[in-house]
Amino acid sequence: MQITPALGPAGTFGAGEQGATVEASASGVSWPAIIGGAFVMAAASLILVTLGAGLGLASVSPWPNAGASATTFTVMTAIWLVFVQWVASGVGGYLTGRLRTKWVGLHTHEVFFRDTAHGFLTWAVAAIIGTAVLAAVVSSAVSGGARTAATVAAGTAQAADQAGAQSGNAFNPGAYYLDRLFRSDQSHANTPDQNVRTESAHILAMGMSKGAIPPADRTYLAQLISGRTGISQVDAEKRIDEVVTQEQGAAAEARQVADAARKAASSASIFTALSMLIGAFIACVAAALGGRQRDGY
Repeated sequence: MQITPALGPAGTFGAGEQGATVEASASGVSWPAIIGGAFVMAAASLILVTLGAGLGLASVSPWPNAGASATTFTVMTAIWLVFVQWVASGVGGYLTGRLRTKWVGLHTHEVFFRDTAHGFLTWAVAAIIGTAVLAAVVSSAVSGGARTAATVAAGTAQAADQAGAQSGNAFNPGAYYLDRLFRSDQSHANTPDQNVRTESAHILAMGMSKGAIPPADRTYLAQLISGRTGISQVDAEKRIDEVVTQEQGAAAEARQVADAARKAASSASIFTALSMLIGAFIACVAAALGGRQRDGY
């Protein structure tokens, strides 16, 4: 006996029944609407970021006690990044929802899901476009800087080589230990001034790398200074302590600047990621809103 599959309420086969058609002939993704919304989102982001850069440069000042502080500038940057993603994602996602084709015969929940997915895809495509543009700008700047640096280096290479050969102040641990092999207790009054300065630079560099000048090196350096300047051994040691203190202060200040730059870069990365997550959410909501109004109208 042949069994005929039962038909649904609308006279169609169910999803799990033999001979049923469960797939539509057209894709559920409206790529023209997504691409259009993504370009609008990228363009709006570019305009707002450019405007924010201008406002940021206008708020800071190289003069002390003038303009916004570093903390205020960081907070303003974070708020502006969120604002940029909010506005650009909202406009791009809404246009995507309004421009996509109408889906017929679908449940309301499925339509909502597709609109939300369209908003997320629009945000993703806009992010890729923005990344590609940024990479092109950075690549152009780097290549231009490399060409300029190469031109300058080619014109000054010979002078730099001669200056480096004459100074010999570049720190090299091997040169420091070589100097120790030929140390002498005799007077250094007849030693060329350049040789004395080079050996002193090696001792100071080694001391800075270790955190302090060893006592033997400190005594020998004081002898060099005393022999070249005519001051006493005690005064020479005091001069060494002053120079070492100044070098340690400069090194500590450089580390503080580097640490501040690291914290600023870390904060910028976190704020950028947070703003992009907010942008993805806004694009999804705006696309769902635009799709609902498109179907309603």
